[in-house]
Amino acid sequence: MIVDRADAYRVTELLDGLAGLLTDTVAGGASIGFLAPLDHAEAADWWRERAAAVAAGRLAVWVARGGERVTGTVSLALPDKPNSRHRAELVKLMVSREARGRGLGRRLLTTAEEAAAAAGLTLLHLDTETGSPAERLYRSAGWTRAGTIPDYAADPRGELRPTTLYFKQLGVPAAAGAVAG
Repeated sequence: MIVDRADAYRVTELLDGLAGLLTDTVAGGASIGFLAPLDHAEAADWWRERAAAVAAGRLAVWVARGGERVTGTVSLALPDKPNSRHRAELVKLMVSREARGRGLGRRLLTTAEEAAAAAGLTLLHLDTETGSPAERLYRSAGWTRAGTIPDYAADPRGELRPTTLYFKQLGVPAAAGAVAG
């Protein structure tokens, strides 16, 4: 399994596989911002927008592949305000249903954390559906629960679910730069 940082060109090049991963993740019940069924074309459009964010320096994306098949991804949404350049939001950690249970989620999480620390970021935050398998991953990786918001987002079936906020401090505050690849 290869995990690489994807520039905007690579996100576009892997568009079909990334869209397939997104539709698979939603079909599997993960609450990542979409309702089921998610159309492949809609998922591809969403990833096209992510490619633009990567090109603009607002998003860092890593993609896991087994051969040419996209099996997972994770992103860091980078700050756009001067007072928040020390932090980033971990977003859209996804692992295909066929690749789950083999440590890929942890590998993607560790990759994003290490890149953030190398870039001088000292704080990461995320939100995830309360009670989801992802919550176990974050807790076991040393993330701290900040609190829960009831009825925060609809799951893929459209049912409102609570969301738990987590954070992880990566080190001593320092001037932060762009995320290193």
